[in-house]
Amino acid sequence: MKFLSRLCSCLQERLKATTTSAKAAQEPNDGPDLFFDLHSLQLATNFFSELNQLGHGGFGPVYKGLMPDGQEVAIKKLSLESRQGIREFINEVKLLLKIQHRNLVTLLGCCTEGPEKMLVYEYLPNKSLDHFLFDKRKSPSLDWTTRFKIVTGVARGLLYLHEEAPERIIHRDIKASNILLDEHLNPKISDFGLARLFPGEDTHVQTFRISGTHGYMAPEYALRGYLSVKTDVFSYGVLVLEIVSGRKNHDNQLSSEKIDLLGYAWTLFQRGKLMDLVDPALAKCNGDEAAMCIQLGLLCCQASIADRPDMNSVHLMLSSDSFTLPRPGKPGIQGRGGRWTTTSTSAFTNTNASSATRASGGNSFVDEYSRNSISVSSIDEGR
Repeated sequence: MKFLSRLCSCLQERLKATTTSAKAAQEPNDGPDLFFDLHSLQLATNFFSELNQLGHGGFGPVYKGLMPDGQEVAIKKLSLESRQGIREFINEVKLLLKIQHRNLVTLLGCCTEGPEKMLVYEYLPNKSLDHFLFDKRKSPSLDWTTRFKIVTGVARGLLYLHEEAPERIIHRDIKASNILLDEHLNPKISDFGLARLFPGEDTHVQTFRISGTHGYMAPEYALRGYLSVKTDVFSYGVLVLEIVSGRKNHDNQLSSEKIDLLGYAWTLFQRGKLMDLVDPALAKCNGDEAAMCIQLGLLCCQASIADRPDMNSVHLMLSSDSFTLPRPGKPGIQGRGGRWTTTSTSAFTNTNASSATRASGGNSFVDEYSRNSISVSSIDEGR
């Protein structure tokens, strides 16, 4: 409860500062209160009716609400039975109050009344990426232009978290169900309950508390608890392969060769048949961009941390016509699932490889690794 008191104090100070600033500008104080009272949220959701439930994740149920001013919101309740507790709630609020980016979901406020704690977000009508991507009836609505926009948008969001936010943030659970889509199918990274804040110059940490999702976790994190920005890069690489292929990273219904998406993508790359990975639901596809994305996904999933690009290099690869993608080696296929899975599942819901390789500029991102491995974080988690 000390954490809760600290949070309330922090929010009250921010609200007071906002009010003071408004008065100084001689404008009426009509800004939104960061605290929502329980009764207002009950009315907005028809007392959390099942008809208004958007989904249910590890955090608890999520409801759609309509506020008196007509604003639609998504209300995320902390389940009393959830393994995630006050720490995750405080973690998510503290982090999201510090960050603002068009590719990150916007936190509007919270409710701390009663036994259940709640987060109030902007409402995004198209739910999550997996709601479209892994549904054969809906996946055709994600044309190639939209998919490439999602790939680049998530990259921009991660770049902000890793290098541009007030303090470095590692998400730890990048996956399709944690990418929400707005009315124009623009992506927004959500669910920061497992995120880690890296103060000062810390760039990585050794942790005994492993949190993530099977199939997306980097092997050095799943097996040794080594957490860095490259952990998110690995997860992003898996996500990119899912977006291009339209399938989950692990599918037991497929043949042994195809069951693991990352391993299958590597096999196709070695055979020079990258386009075989592209989702057959796509009526049209930019072959150069698709092959480049597959190669980028493999680069992000390299077994060696040093061989993975950082998100600044990823963004450059996606936006530059003069950037050469290095040839990837074998990705980190083993150990990325382990026995750990997340308890934070979001409830919102003919060109070959060489044609995608752009005019060369060398291994620009390998040199950047040095700044991601020079210090050992003093932060311990779960020890």
